[in-house]
Amino acid sequence: MKALIAFVAALALVAANTPTPVNKVVCYYDSRSYVRESQARMLPLDLDPALSFCTHLMYGYAGVHPDTYKMVPLNENLDVDRTHANYRAITNFKGKYPSLKPMLAVGGDVDTEDPQKYNLLLESPQARTAFVNSAVLLAEQHGFEGIDLAWQFPKIKPKKIRSTWGSIWHGIKKTFATTPVDDKETEHREGFTALVREMKQALSLKPNMQLSVTILPNVNASIYIDVPAIINHVDFVNLESFDYTTPQRNPKEADYTAPIYTPQNRNELLNANAAVNYFTQAGAPAYKIVVGIATFGRTWALDSDSEIAGVPPIHANGPGEAGPYTKTEGLLSYPEVCAKLINPNHQKGMRPHLRKVTDPSKRFGTYAFRVPDDNGEGGFWVSYEDPDTAAQKAAFVKSRGLGGVSIVDLSMDDFRGLCTSDKYPILRAAKYRL
Repeated sequence: MKALIAFVAALALVAANTPTPVNKVVCYYDSRSYVRESQARMLPLDLDPALSFCTHLMYGYAGVHPDTYKMVPLNENLDVDRTHANYRAITNFKGKYPSLKPMLAVGGDVDTEDPQKYNLLLESPQARTAFVNSAVLLAEQHGFEGIDLAWQFPKIKPKKIRSTWGSIWHGIKKTFATTPVDDKETEHREGFTALVREMKQALSLKPNMQLSVTILPNVNASIYIDVPAIINHVDFVNLESFDYTTPQRNPKEADYTAPIYTPQNRNELLNANAAVNYFTQAGAPAYKIVVGIATFGRTWALDSDSEIAGVPPIHANGPGEAGPYTKTEGLLSYPEVCAKLINPNHQKGMRPHLRKVTDPSKRFGTYAFRVPDDNGEGGFWVSYEDPDTAAQKAAFVKSRGLGGVSIVDLSMDDFRGLCTSDKYPILRAAKYRL
């Protein structure tokens, strides 16, 4: 009997010391939405209905000063000026939601002035010190409880989907001529490892400060992220597993932008499952991995050469037309996609609505399209997340025992409830499935 009691006690001790998924819901807030027009403009108060679902609120984005390498607000008038003081408006939500963790994200593919500075910073110990000290001070001064390094590493080059013979010929050409995107890959990998370690040391001197790393779309983590060396210094890693295909990178070929698994005859590394596998196989605990869910769609224009069936990959003719709110070619927020699906009357002078195609396998995602007219005009194709696919991604996270999901970002979700009566439907669907 004593042996049984000791065995049970030992099991309890092991269970008590085994980390478990905490179902993080990391909500990104892109502050650029503050200056959008009409229905797309998001003020801090518009965040309130979402925050009971979020464990973390990431303010995006701060940047790096190209001369001093200090971390700085990208829009001082909006972020820290007394008139708006958006930093403080965001961190003040802690009063209403005490368990919410507001953090300040840097980079995020938003800091476009002299982007090479992100690599140059990693090459210099003095630059890293300036960045770390300024980042901790900036976060602490405005009430943030951590830093998210959404580091702007060089992107992998887009690859066209090829037939078998095309792949063989491309392989032969690649054998004789390769063009690396970064000729100092090893130095930048080591520099980022040092940056993470130094940032963690600085944050550990402050109470309740966390550190996370975001892997931005189309960044080759196997080149830049030394998982065993950094994983014990970060609270979690956010994998932005979307934008694998975009109209800017792949203007002539529309395809799924955020598959969970590999679609047939595609690159086996460009999906959420492969991204997760890299980190877990490199030694990252599953509970430290967060998987990103995009709240926007990527769009392409179809023309007379596009197949009428709409099945991806499909020939395209560059980015689709800009949406009425986000006003960016090749991009639609979820409510803008939703509006294109709802046009049953085909009113005179209006193009017909998009045909939505769901994925019964729950592996690749949803798309919608409209074939071009007899003149080859008006064709449109969009790959996007909706509440159903967000729930499927959350189910994938749960099945793998991962740490949670991130919503990128809240301003592109239907925060006004334009599609249905529910605000933030993508966020809600992901949270409920977790």
